[in-house]
Amino acid sequence: MANKNKILVPEAREQVNQLKARVANTTKPEQAKYEAAKELGIPLHEGDNGNLLSKQAGKVGGKLGGDMVREMIKLAEQQLKKEGH
Repeated sequence: MANKNKILVPEAREQVNQLKARVANTTKPEQAKYEAAKELGIPLHEGDNGNLLSKQAGKVGGKLGGDMVREMIKLAEQQLKKEGH
C-alpha cells in the first residue's frame, strides 16, 4: 500500500520513518503500527483488518502520531538547550 501522507520536506521522509520506528521500539518503520496496536491490545495484523472498528484504528494512529510528536518536541528542546536558548 502506498503511503498517502504528504510530507512538507520530502528529503526528510527517511528520518521521519526512522523516528516512527524508534518510538515504536522496532527496527522497521512499516512494523510500527503493529507494535503500537500490540501495546494497546488491538488485534491489528498484516492483510485485511476490516473487522477493526474505526475507533480502534484511530487509537493505533493516535498513539503512534502522539509518540512521534512528543519525541520531536523532546529533540527540539534538546537542540535549543545546545544552542543556548
